[in-house]
Amino acid sequence: MTDAAIEFDPPNLTGTAAVVTGGGSGIGAACARALAGCGATVFLVGRRPGPLRAMARTLGTQGRVFPADITDGGAMERLAQAIQADGFDALHTLVNNASILGPRSTLHDTTLAQFNEVLAINGSGTFSVTRALLPLLAAAQPEANVINITSSVGRAGRASWGPYSASKFVVESLTQTWAQELASDGIRVNALNPGGTRTAMRAEAMPDEDPATVPEPRDVVPSVLFFLSPQSQEAKITGRSLNSRGFM
Repeated sequence: MTDAAIEFDPPNLTGTAAVVTGGGSGIGAACARALAGCGATVFLVGRRPGPLRAMARTLGTQGRVFPADITDGGAMERLAQAIQADGFDALHTLVNNASILGPRSTLHDTTLAQFNEVLAINGSGTFSVTRALLPLLAAAQPEANVINITSSVGRAGRASWGPYSASKFVVESLTQTWAQELASDGIRVNALNPGGTRTAMRAEAMPDEDPATVPEPRDVVPSVLFFLSPQSQEAKITGRSLNSRGFM
């Protein structure tokens, strides 16, 4: 599969549930809008209730808010319970988007506390959410999808990106491992590298960059929807790491 010139039909998610972590802004918010536009009820998860509620209002009756720390396993179990209490006995889509940048410094100048914080949220958090929601995902087979938002520095390390890079390597590894382990449960797991995108994190990482020179979060949406498309389902695409730029 190449990243360019992929044609697919939009998914029909009517009547299904979706979870988007970090869904209050940036790529997470763009994904939430797209999933709702395809008919899904979207559960927005994150640590900041304000942006989540604001985003949910734009989704109308299809928006749900679940403020929580994704590294809290108990909270993620309660998320699963909340989805069921809302009338859904299965989860069709999980977008693991929540992450933090951490220090843009050399590894030598990075403290252990800083390093652990980034790995906890970006790596362990992705594990925590997915693990807690596995029973609901399995109940949606053969149409369950996990999409992990990763990064180019999660494939090749880069100076001054140490903690973030290491955490995204974890996400890439989780993607490949879970894709193999969950294939028999009908759960497909893929990773998506959005590339440079006009988000608050990008502005923090690249303060001298003109934001007008990088794509907007909505430009990432087609590559997300591809993984949910009938064509991707029919081909049983799983364990792949795609570059979003091929869709732009």
